[in-house]
Amino acid sequence: METDLKLESTVWVGSKRYRAVLTGWHFNWTELDKKNRDKKTISVPVAEVVGVEEGRVEILPQKSIEDTDKVFTVFYVKRSSTGSSYGLLWTLGRTQFSVPSRVLRDQSVRPNRLLVFINPYGGKKKGRKIYHSLVAPLFELAGISCHVIVTERANQARDHLLKKDLTGFDGCFTTETLVFVYNSVVCVGGDGMFSEILHGLIGRTQQEACLCENDPTVTLRPCQRHIGIIPAVGVIDPVTSALHIIIGDSQPLDVCSVHQASGLVRYSVSLLGYGFYGDVLAESEKHRWMGPLRYDYSGTMVYLSNRSYAGIVQYLPADPLLSSPRDRTRCLSGSCPKSPLGLSPSAHLADGTGDLILVWDTHPLGFLKFLYRHTSTEDQFDLPFVEVHRVKAVRFSLPPGKEEEEYEEIGGSSGGMDEEERGYIETVSRSGSQQHLADRGPGREMTNVQKTGNPFLCGLCCSKAPAVSVWNCDGEILPSTEILSRVHGQLVRLYARGIEDGAAVHCSEDIERGCTLQK
Repeated sequence: METDLKLESTVWVGSKRYRAVLTGWHFNWTELDKKNRDKKTISVPVAEVVGVEEGRVEILPQKSIEDTDKVFTVFYVKRSSTGSSYGLLWTLGRTQFSVPSRVLRDQSVRPNRLLVFINPYGGKKKGRKIYHSLVAPLFELAGISCHVIVTERANQARDHLLKKDLTGFDGCFTTETLVFVYNSVVCVGGDGMFSEILHGLIGRTQQEACLCENDPTVTLRPCQRHIGIIPAVGVIDPVTSALHIIIGDSQPLDVCSVHQASGLVRYSVSLLGYGFYGDVLAESEKHRWMGPLRYDYSGTMVYLSNRSYAGIVQYLPADPLLSSPRDRTRCLSGSCPKSPLGLSPSAHLADGTGDLILVWDTHPLGFLKFLYRHTSTEDQFDLPFVEVHRVKAVRFSLPPGKEEEEYEEIGGSSGGMDEEERGYIETVSRSGSQQHLADRGPGREMTNVQKTGNPFLCGLCCSKAPAVSVWNCDGEILPSTEILSRVHGQLVRLYARGIEDGAAVHCSEDIERGCTLQK
């Protein structure tokens, strides 16, 4: 509902006369003809006005200002007429008017101070250039103060957020100062940089709340600071991401904690997969020289191997009266170019649950049908060997004697390898992999997932089929096979927005074979 407050004035855009109206929610300008009749109207939500500058101002590709007392420029979010597989792209809209104005400058939900971490090696070493050429000018236009740190080593961003004494802030800031001075933390890079920020903010928040992350029964405290993501890789547009940050769009996100017996292993926000996806990740690590093609190659080899694994899955079901993994509601969770609807099309980003996908032993053509359905709109769960459950927690363990069996197999087949190679195989073989997980708790229902199909081409990938797989946790191999995973509802907030009208359906993670949890 519009507020009663309304400001109205006549302005000019070029040689055309407009009536500009500012309300509490929208800024509209309507073209007028010679008889003062309305023609077309352009409407921009106040929340999506990026900034207002006096004079004729250009921002991209570089800032330029022509001082003119009777001209002001309004910058705002503009939807591109053409989208991508990830939805509508945003661009920076700009319109020059003839009357100075300083309204629409401050919005309480918007950030005013950002701590920015840049991975200089991300995106083929384009991260720094992307930030300074495309993102920094927009932050300056919106009046946002930024402190930029270019990382020099792995986990530097995480350590900055966790440690009490930070040397990256001119030697005078502590973490306590950081948390209260900066509204949000922005990462410029890929998945690794985001993971560092995620673990750092969650860890710092729990430290301040005196909560133990290693206790899987603890209810974690949600983070108050937002996370902004400026992609330096992939097809997601950095300008769109920057504009989401500027206008303060907020999207809560569930986070899945993964524990082993000794404590917390890591956090996951999209995929926790064991079996097919764990094997694909482990195999791809051997072929990093191939670049992105290693995933297609490794996926093909693992599929042809037709491996299966035994395991015990216990899960805590979510309330079936609230939602179902097959209720056909959409929020574009877990989607990617190869899986337009995602591994579980009805999984949600912030409902405190995740979808557990169990793929039972089947023949290779059956599993190929399961994989193929992820590329279309067909129901990938409408297969006799596939189960899906909406859950709040999941526990995975090996059958008795399985771990010792694997150890003996490795020991008996490692002749002729040097110590480094043997250590690598033991690490990969004895570490577990979970697929698609998003907040699961201790188990109530127990399911034995056992796949003992024929490894008809396993020799292409390894001399002998391994007895256990590994867990793929958001693209990282976990050091443990037996794990407990629990979903924490709305633990963090991102600068992002839900589905927009006209947005193309998109996806973010992949598929799996064996045990899978999708968030």
